[in-house]
Amino acid sequence: QVQVVESGGGLVQPGGSLRLSCVVYGNIFRIEDMGWYSQVPGKQRETVATITSGGSTNYADSVKDRFTISRDNAKNTVYLQMNRLKSEDTAVYYCKAVSSRTWIEYWGQGTQVTVSS
Repeated sequence: QVQVVESGGGLVQPGGSLRLSCVVYGNIFRIEDMGWYSQVPGKQRETVATITSGGSTNYADSVKDRFTISRDNAKNTVYLQMNRLKSEDTAVYYCKAVSSRTWIEYWGQGTQVTVSS
């Protein structure tokens, strides 16, 4: 059984920073892609940033130069460093991990990020 657990969300003022963490527990063999996705009520989930097992990254245009995704393969963990946060970054952030053997996608329950003064 695989479990994906996010942490690090919270309330922050505009211009502030947060660091999200996501740990994958269980027998997933090896993780290929990992990523962070955001969702606000009434809208579809959107890609924020992704990273492959080899370290290649991809970012949404809205977060380039502000957010940084990284991962620790030995710990099955992915991080999202969020700097210069804006009110429009407010959303629930979800972590996804993809098994390299089965290509099954595993999602976490999400962590709320609220940017407000």
